[in-house]
Amino acid sequence: MLQSLAGFLFKYRPVVFERGDLTFTAPWPVSAAVVSGLALIGVTAVMYARVPGAATRTDRLALIALRAGAIAVLAFALTGPALMIATVVPQQNFLGVLIDDSRSMQIADAGGRRRGAAAADAFAEDGALLRALGERFKVRLFRFSETVSRLDSTGALAYAGRRTDIGGALESVRRDLSAVPLAGLVLLTDGGDNAGSSLTDPLLRLKADRVPVHVVGLGSERFDRDIEIGRVETPRSVLQGTSVAVEVTIRHAGYGGRTVMLNVEDEGRIVSTREVRLPREGESATVRAHFTVIDPGARVFRFAIPTQDGEALSENNTVEALIDVADRREKILYFEGEPRFEVKFLRRAIDGDPNLHVVTLQRTAENKFLRLDVEDSTELVAGFPRTRRELFQYRGLILGSVEASFFTHDQLRMIAEFVSVRGGGLLALGGRNALGEGGYADTPLADALPVVLEATPAGSQPFFRELSITPTPFGRAHPVTQLRPTPEASQRRWDSLPPLSMLNPITAVKPGASTLLRGDADGGPYVVLASQRYGRGKAIAFPVQDSWLWQMHADIPLEDMTHETLWRQLLRWLVSGVADQVMLTASEDRVDPGREVVMTAVVSDSGYLRRNGADVMATITDPTGEERTIPMQWTVERDGEYQARFTPEMDGRYRIDASARQGATSLGLGTTFVEAGDVGTEYFDATMRSATLRRIAEETGGQFYTEATMDALPEDVSFTESGATVYEQRDLWDMPILLFLLIGLVAAEWTLRRARGLA
Repeated sequence: MLQSLAGFLFKYRPVVFERGDLTFTAPWPVSAAVVSGLALIGVTAVMYARVPGAATRTDRLALIALRAGAIAVLAFALTGPALMIATVVPQQNFLGVLIDDSRSMQIADAGGRRRGAAAADAFAEDGALLRALGERFKVRLFRFSETVSRLDSTGALAYAGRRTDIGGALESVRRDLSAVPLAGLVLLTDGGDNAGSSLTDPLLRLKADRVPVHVVGLGSERFDRDIEIGRVETPRSVLQGTSVAVEVTIRHAGYGGRTVMLNVEDEGRIVSTREVRLPREGESATVRAHFTVIDPGARVFRFAIPTQDGEALSENNTVEALIDVADRREKILYFEGEPRFEVKFLRRAIDGDPNLHVVTLQRTAENKFLRLDVEDSTELVAGFPRTRRELFQYRGLILGSVEASFFTHDQLRMIAEFVSVRGGGLLALGGRNALGEGGYADTPLADALPVVLEATPAGSQPFFRELSITPTPFGRAHPVTQLRPTPEASQRRWDSLPPLSMLNPITAVKPGASTLLRGDADGGPYVVLASQRYGRGKAIAFPVQDSWLWQMHADIPLEDMTHETLWRQLLRWLVSGVADQVMLTASEDRVDPGREVVMTAVVSDSGYLRRNGADVMATITDPTGEERTIPMQWTVERDGEYQARFTPEMDGRYRIDASARQGATSLGLGTTFVEAGDVGTEYFDATMRSATLRRIAEETGGQFYTEATMDALPEDVSFTESGATVYEQRDLWDMPILLFLLIGLVAAEWTLRRARGLA
């Protein structure tokens, strides 16, 4: 509407003024017209200054200004103003037209019209737009999605591309037409650039070649009614039998206040259901879905919300994630400095768990230790490990009530490095010789722990409190604290548990640490369970001394599994994400066939120092069982990091094993999985991305259009300095706006004169 009004008033559309240069074509000099106009304005000023009547000074100044404006408009018209603009020579230039052929073009926006229909109709062989462009240019049609190809007819568009690579398409067509006079490119798309490539370099090259890109944005900038599952954060690998809490972000339009069901499926079996009340318009909902992974192996978990009435899309209601459920025994060292019930009941809690192996070392007297569940007669025979190689074979370490003076300074530093360098999990329990009361306040271990330790003053009375324990708001959503199948039932169980006792007055955590459980008592609240990341690993503090009461208290039924559940979940969390000597990851766990995957292996020696110069080979097993091995190269950018690439060509699950050797020494094996299949990328964030499209047009010197305004393309594309061009003169002296201004100024002057009795 505004474009049409501007074209009527100024004779030409705004693009002509943007591209043209102002010039004057009158046979007399412009200075002569300026001098004559100033002279007339001077005469007018003298005339109005002397005229008799009731006019005030302000009236006279207004009359002079109105007459001067009319004279200026007339003088401007008499100079013969015109625009000199470069325009193409008909049929001497090429124009590349790129049409989005991806799946998102099948989406029907408001009115039920599919996005691809606008492009197909406009550039059909008998289409008015293609015919108008064909009169000026040699038009070349291209289709693009994740790839680019020539297009003979829009009838061949299939809208089946699984991804959209706008940058790659622009660069490919630029190279394809680089040998011919190229007037510009026309891009028809919704802007869903989801291939992961950068737009910056292609746009810079187009700008350097002076090739404008005129962009036609297809689709709606927002849906009236839609629900979309956005971010789903799942761990890449978990231990079999672990309780998992997955954070799911849900976006919506038009369903504020509605309650929907979020279902989690493990390859067809529903493992969790959660009611979600959608927030008001414009806000996202973030929820945690809790479930337990039972079956081992690489498994696809599906997060889905049933399609609601009136939804624009149903394909974006479902997201799938691949999780490697590991069936292995995680080895944990539990060192206790004195006999106490906690040892017996902790071991009983994990008894029979095939995935947890707790090796217990309990001091029974000076330099005498009880070893339980060791793998051979030499393990821990000299007591607590004195070398990194010996300690780093464990994935988790539990420290009970043992004073800091028991350890050498090197052992304390080694324990801290077990977390920061090895990436292991450290769990510090409470007790009379633990934490601050055990003298750890000024040791290297104090830096690793998530809680603030204070030295116990000499002669002070022993601390003792009975605590009623409850999860914090953060802890209520954490998988470790889930004692029952639902968060609500779990909270009720926490509220009914008997109190525990604490001998260590821990009231503060460090910045960046998270508190999961707190205890209420006089002088409280106290920290009962807290954690933090420290280097590559995690450190956890659980400063109570008698969690076994949750098994043996008179109020706890014999068959109750609260104590077992808590300890199994706590120890699985302790060893989750602990690094192996070879850690292998893929850039994406689920990809479309034909999309390249980057494999990254981080290689360490037995002391978990990153190793360069290793021989690293990746063996890829495809869904048919066929294997191929490719070398992985050191990235140079980071120590111990090696990469290789491969492209899955068929649907199905790919297993990737990376083996590393340093000379004759094996450094280990890492494994990951990639699921190739229909990811449905095109249906997520599927509204028209006008910001991206306007950027493409602005940075290359093109224009942005919508389906409603793209009829102006043939004329606008003609105004270019690229290719074979000539300059045209477009007269401005007869613009309607000049006539309207002249009439308006004269009429205003006459009206004011009449009102003041000067007419």
